[in-house]
Amino acid sequence: MMFIRPIRFQDLDGLMELARSAGVGLTSLPVNEERLTRRISRSMLSFAGDLERADQGYVFVLEDGKTGRIGGICALEAAVGLKEPWYNYRVGTMVHASEELGVYTRHDTLFLSHDHTGYSELCTLFLHPDYRVNRNGSLLSKSRFLFLAQFAHLFGKITVAEMRGVSDAEGRSPFWEALGRHFFSIDFAKADYLTGIGQKAFVAELMPKHPVYIDFLTPEAQAVVGKTHENTRPAVAMLEAEGFRYEGYVDIFDAGPTVQAYTQDIRAVKESQLLSVVLADPLPEGEHPHVLVANTSLSGFRVVMGQFPQDGGAVLLTPQAVQALEVNEGDFVRCVPVNPTEKIV
Repeated sequence: MMFIRPIRFQDLDGLMELARSAGVGLTSLPVNEERLTRRISRSMLSFAGDLERADQGYVFVLEDGKTGRIGGICALEAAVGLKEPWYNYRVGTMVHASEELGVYTRHDTLFLSHDHTGYSELCTLFLHPDYRVNRNGSLLSKSRFLFLAQFAHLFGKITVAEMRGVSDAEGRSPFWEALGRHFFSIDFAKADYLTGIGQKAFVAELMPKHPVYIDFLTPEAQAVVGKTHENTRPAVAMLEAEGFRYEGYVDIFDAGPTVQAYTQDIRAVKESQLLSVVLADPLPEGEHPHVLVANTSLSGFRVVMGQFPQDGGAVLLTPQAVQALEVNEGDFVRCVPVNPTEKIV
């Protein structure tokens, strides 16, 4: 059985393998052993409750119960921008008008922003190609919503997610080539890597502080502002189904969109419910919706997915699910249907 759990130091080799598979564009998963080791340490301290909110970051892995292999990673930042600036561009409008000349023009413009400071963030979502089957992507991504629901006091009122912007097979970004390169004089992949390993000071030092007129960019760059990399479109669709919306904020490097939602209004957070565990072997016959089930432990948080039916105020789980969740019959677990259109029955 596939299950989600907090990352630990023994996962470093598996995490490095994931980083190599991710390629350019996932700044929070750099191919850098020292940086990843520090991230694991920070996550473990966060789960232990030993860090202030500004420093808390929770990292989860998808483990293959049969082989022990790490098939994916996802993470939650408790509050961005409280220790290191969190930059993005806000897409706004500048108006130029002259009544005397009868001229009125509107221009889409990029304003450097810190508007999301203090918000929580969904980040570092990556599923290894070998595991892009059997709804593993939904398990990996949506497991975080059950964590948000169970431990709401740890997170902000709004949750955001940065989506990967458009780049080609060689990792070249049209937006970067038209804008960022003129100020940084380095390749997009290099800038992407430096932010991923925590060297962000150069952004504040070199980024233009004045509004940028989108009309001044190349047609190729204009076309990708607020657009998502084709490999990331399924993730965007999933978040939109959960209530996330694009509100005009884009990444400063590749212009990928940032989507956001009030944390308590996220569908899987709002509709999740606590049910007691009933052991069933085998499960009752019939069609049942796919359900995400999480235990209620902070440091030992775990999530599984299966077609588990509800029986009154209880959920019926297989012995394999109970073992993966590290719970006992009668314990309470948090449950929510994977599909927004379905209900637990």
